[in-house]
Amino acid sequence: GENHFYGTPLNPKAPNRVPGGSSSGSASAVACGVVDFALGTDTGGSVREPAGNCGIWGLRPSWGRVSVAGVNPFAPTFDTVGVLAGSAQVLVKAVSALMALEETSSDTPSQIHLIADAFDLVDPDVRDALDQSVRHFREIFGTSVRKTSLAEICDGQKEEGLKPWCDTYNVLQWAEIESSLGAWIDACEPAMGPITAASFDLVRKLDRRGVVQNVRRREEYFRRLQSFLGPNDLLCMPTAPTLAPLKGSMIKRDVGGRAYYARALALTSVAGIGRLPQITLPLGEKNGVPVGISLLARHGQDAFLVAVAERIASSIGEQNE
Repeated sequence: GENHFYGTPLNPKAPNRVPGGSSSGSASAVACGVVDFALGTDTGGSVREPAGNCGIWGLRPSWGRVSVAGVNPFAPTFDTVGVLAGSAQVLVKAVSALMALEETSSDTPSQIHLIADAFDLVDPDVRDALDQSVRHFREIFGTSVRKTSLAEICDGQKEEGLKPWCDTYNVLQWAEIESSLGAWIDACEPAMGPITAASFDLVRKLDRRGVVQNVRRREEYFRRLQSFLGPNDLLCMPTAPTLAPLKGSMIKRDVGGRAYYARALALTSVAGIGRLPQITLPLGEKNGVPVGISLLARHGQDAFLVAVAERIASSIGEQNE
């Protein structure tokens, strides 16, 4: 959410911290009460992260569910258009209009899988802040809430946590960014801030010989998720690895001694690779700083995911009304 040329939009609930990006303006406008809801693009977390940082609701839909006609391509096999809102009720109305959501007969998950690898990845402050949210889920849904490892999703195959998911996402995203924007950057030579310039330097250095292998890996992960998740199953994980970073702390692309971007993308890569809908619920807080928790559903199960989120908001008394 920090812009080298134009500054940083306000995170009203934590003014000394970033709002999250890249849909930072949309999130700030909603969190400040300027608008009831806003659209934002989400490729690698650009709706989900700002929603969590600013203490609002945010939905990344299933990939392909919302038309991206007229949106400048960035990484087309990951690009989505999502919604940020100040309350679950407004989010449901906006998403229902945008996606023409069908009626769903259930708002009760068969299973909510707490992804242990994801909770292990985040800072202790974040885990502490989300303990209460997990307890609420257990109170509402009982024994359907259970811990699950990525090894279970991957049929018992040994995995290095979320790292292979993040690595796969990075290779494919960078290759697509180069294909989408490389020629324009070469021709126009736009001015870039240091973080953006460093990111595009990584894109330029990508060995594209690894693209095919990572496409195959992504499709394997997608098939595993589709096989593992039933129509009424959900995954649950923290939205972000740390509290919203302090302004000016991101210039080194690192927060608290542990790589922020790598951990953030590891968390958000699951929905990207699985083409899953993901909703950020603003249910946590640590020392006054909002902390988001995320629910993800099977590809195409957007209506069910939104219904569950609405039930949770109603059950625990929504904080944003």
